Amino acid sequence: MDAGAARGEAVESGHVDVLIVGAGLSGIGAAWHLQSKLPNKSFAILEGRRAMGGTWDLFRYPGIRSDSDMYTLGYSFRPWREAKAVADGSSILSYIQDTAREAGIDAMIRFSHHVKRASWSSEQALWTVEAERTDTGETAVFTCNWLHMCSGYFNYAEPHVPQFPGGEEFEGEVVLPQFWREDLDHRGKQVVVIGSGATAVTIVPEVAKGVAHVVMLQRSPTYMLSHPSVDKVADLLRKALPAKAAYGIIRWKNVLLQMLFFKLARSRPGAVGKKLVKEVAKLLPPGYDVAAHFKPRYNPWDQRICLVPDADMFQAISSGRASVVTANIARFTRSGILLDTGEELPADIVVMATGLKIQLLSDIVFEVDGERRDFAGALSYRAMMFSDAPNLSYTFGYTNASWTLKADLTAEYLCRLLRHMDDKNYHIAAPRRGPGVEEVPFLDFTSGYVERARDILPKQGSKAPWKVHQNYALDIATLRYGGLEDGVMEFRRRGSAGAAGRKAA
Repeated sequence: MDAGAARGEAVESGHVDVLIVGAGLSGIGAAWHLQSKLPNKSFAILEGRRAMGGTWDLFRYPGIRSDSDMYTLGYSFRPWREAKAVADGSSILSYIQDTAREAGIDAMIRFSHHVKRASWSSEQALWTVEAERTDTGETAVFTCNWLHMCSGYFNYAEPHVPQFPGGEEFEGEVVLPQFWREDLDHRGKQVVVIGSGATAVTIVPEVAKGVAHVVMLQRSPTYMLSHPSVDKVADLLRKALPAKAAYGIIRWKNVLLQMLFFKLARSRPGAVGKKLVKEVAKLLPPGYDVAAHFKPRYNPWDQRICLVPDADMFQAISSGRASVVTANIARFTRSGILLDTGEELPADIVVMATGLKIQLLSDIVFEVDGERRDFAGALSYRAMMFSDAPNLSYTFGYTNASWTLKADLTAEYLCRLLRHMDDKNYHIAAPRRGPGVEEVPFLDFTSGYVERARDILPKQGSKAPWKVHQNYALDIATLRYGGLEDGVMEFRRRGSAGAAGRKAA
């Protein structure tokens, strides 16, 4: 272990026990678990950007907020203390930063370190990680016993941007939410937001406050659910109980409600779908064509349901400051967008809220014993490791609940696994795919960003421990309390016989 790492000082290069890639919500949480549960382990965090926070530092578009309540999106170990359960982006960023500072984790982050290559040696039982210093252009080289990826699931540098005919003719401004300019002046303008997901539903009501008019242009509707931004039950509990106790009760209340809602949506999709549409109708003016604009073609939770805090989206529509148009784009014109219906939408600004571009494990080139590995063809073990990939884990949150619920459990399991390896004097751990396991798509989701990424995502298996549960209670049972020696995870000592890096059959 590097002496500087042992003292908690900055590590420019050298060796650590665990190297975390990414200083966002997942990376800071993983570092906290490592530091508290395995205090003798050295670690460092490599962050490609110049600030921590990940998504919550990158996105700066108007109204940026969580699409989950903060009692479940917050860390299990640090209570969310703000009044709003559905928080704005800057509050979430402050929460992440404060968590890192209070635990001294910020001192362990190497900013402007963009990881480019990671190479595993079975002989040495080590990862060698090369990171480009984006501030100096130099290369920093680290070695580690374990590599934990917390780089998120989408491409920070490149969003999904469809190419529409006539785009070059448009004389207005095209804006990408992922790279929103702070000096963009949309006041008094005609704005069209293309998309109907969480980003569009966030931007429209916020932009509507200061524009001539804003249109949300969608190909097809999305299920939406209005919810108060303040949890009154949480407020009462926080007044009556100590912060940690109240937080635990509120967290489990919300987890159980989420699980119940998801189970009900899966078992009775027709009834739940009708109820969601009916509730939206109550929030819109009489005679509004709810079926055309808010009745999706798919079942609830086939795609993520958009949370609308305090009905702000529907209030903007009711006031006349915003409207929804459901149609396909024929082409861009000099002054707007021509639809396949023949209608032309005037636009000074077009916001392309057209979705994320999924990227598995950032843009890192991985090698195992000199052979390049593409984990798109691998099986996902407990939704946090890959078949036949030694000493490598990753964080991938839930699609039907808050991301951090799974991130916390993943970090807890990693700590259990590392402690077990120390106790047994193991140096290598790799899940091995055995016979009788059929491949299944990694995510049972029909959202566009998932469908576009089928070829780059790993697969899940037809049976445990290769299944992706999307169930917090079941994951608690398996990740927090399940056996580590499960007949699938292969443990070895450095220099022992076996091919730790062999490819999946």
